[in-house]
Amino acid sequence: MDDIMGKVTGALGGFEQLVSKIPGYKGYKDKELRREADKLLREQLATRFDEQRRKLSGLQTQLVISAKLEYIDDLERAAMKLQTLIDRIKTASYGYAGFFDAVKVKEAQLDALYQFDSALMAEVDKVAAAIDKVASALSAEEGQSEAINELIAKLQSISDTFGRREEVILQA
Repeated sequence: MDDIMGKVTGALGGFEQLVSKIPGYKGYKDKELRREADKLLREQLATRFDEQRRKLSGLQTQLVISAKLEYIDDLERAAMKLQTLIDRIKTASYGYAGFFDAVKVKEAQLDALYQFDSALMAEVDKVAAAIDKVASALSAEEGQSEAINELIAKLQSISDTFGRREEVILQA
């Protein structure tokens, strides 16, 4: 998968490695490791999106300081969408069968969930670019509404994509 999964499996202690040789336990432990790797990935993803939220908050502060209040509400809408996305990422289920009662979660499904979350990491850079575009538009005092609307649309698209996360486990 990638380095997060390697870190999780590499952190196993001697006792855990010994116990993993018990029939039936290895499969259980492999699932737990996959869930833990996905949880760590989502925490990293939420942290990176939170960095972008702080940049957006800084733009709002600049607007207030410079008394350019006409775009504050639009930036607040974008900030709220970003915060909602961050909260959803932090609290998303990571493949426990209790959440998917009618479905037994297999390793391939957990891997698909991890890959889905991993693919969202590229979206952080797109959000960063959109925020930078907003900052440039605000500085140039030109195209501010368009830049803010593009940012909001990008955040909505990511949120919609994340909303389909549960489908991944059912399709894998």
